[in-house]
Amino acid sequence: MTSFDRRDLGLLLLRLGTGGVLAAHGTQKLFGWFGGGGLSGTGRFMESVGYAPGRASATAAGLAEAGGGTLLALGLATPAAGAAAAGAMAGASAVHAPNGFFNESGGYEHTASLGLAAAGLAVAGPGRLSLDHALGHAVDRGWMVPVALACTSAAALAVVGLRGKRLRSEKEGEQGELFDEESLSQGPTLVRPGS
Repeated sequence: MTSFDRRDLGLLLLRLGTGGVLAAHGTQKLFGWFGGGGLSGTGRFMESVGYAPGRASATAAGLAEAGGGTLLALGLATPAAGAAAAGAMAGASAVHAPNGFFNESGGYEHTASLGLAAAGLAVAGPGRLSLDHALGHAVDRGWMVPVALACTSAAALAVVGLRGKRLRSEKEGEQGELFDEESLSQGPTLVRPGS
């Protein structure tokens, strides 16, 4: 069948939208485009939220977003592209999760939506309006979907788990104040028996 149907058009729109947003976010991290911090600024941010080393984490996230997003938009290597982008969004969602769900309060709504859309495209495939279709699905085989998603899931779990462990050890290393400054400035307080 050579004619395209509404499923092909819908997948194209979903790929272009999701892939475009991911690619833009990735280029912010890698190159500082669109007001982004580039590798150095993003690296400092990554380090501050527990992803260390920061520059390597920024590079990995930027490549997964920019590369995965571009490939999704083109409909090329769709299983790997969708899985890579979904993994990056899992890592981003972990940072936003303490703020709740909604984006307006800094929550994970946006990152989770992008990650689920990318994973959905990896599973559903790119449709016939894609480079994968034009190339005979050479890099879009059925067996690639579970392999790509399993590898990315394992990597994301490991990275997010290490981040959590790093944050917990930093928190354990912090010591709260034993005395507040006000009670120290007032001097010792004597407690009399029976009072």
